[in-house]
Amino acid sequence: MHTTPTADRSRPGFTLVELMVVVTIIGVMTALMIPEMKGSFQDTLLRSTAREMINVFELANSRAVSLNQVRRVRLEESSGRYVVERQAPQGTVDEFVPVDDVPGASGKIDERVTLKFQPVEEPTEEKGAPALGGGARNVASGTTVAFYPDGTADGGLLVLRDQQGYRLQLRINPVTARVHIVDLEPEGQP
Repeated sequence: MHTTPTADRSRPGFTLVELMVVVTIIGVMTALMIPEMKGSFQDTLLRSTAREMINVFELANSRAVSLNQVRRVRLEESSGRYVVERQAPQGTVDEFVPVDDVPGASGKIDERVTLKFQPVEEPTEEKGAPALGGGARNVASGTTVAFYPDGTADGGLLVLRDQQGYRLQLRINPVTARVHIVDLEPEGQP
């Protein structure tokens, strides 16, 4: 059996030149997409961290209301750690102790995201507005946010920032204890 050259040319297939062109096009498209995907990853990381913090605040609020006991979230800005705390039993040295019976009550955010908390003062009767929640409250000390049995909280602003300077602000409403996400303008590079 001898085949003719015209019979071989009629077989379907790709030439080496065609394969090289396709590989080159895939390489160029990949080179163009990778920088865009990096920005998407940073945005996803920042938003997932915001969601994680909202879940922690909602956990503290729901436990405060359901157990009729003050809960607070302690934030360590330098390390990115957080922990939900409850009031300590009478007669103990510490006023608050970590909650250890609830999953997700403590953790650490990704080290590529930094957080900064700013407490928001409540209106007081001296300033011409009634106090929120029906009485005097301790304003958050800068690293803690308290959630009360009546469904209120210490107001505050938690700013999350990624390595590229993009920021999200979590606003904790002192009246409803709800958290709202606000996109902020990017800061300059670190």
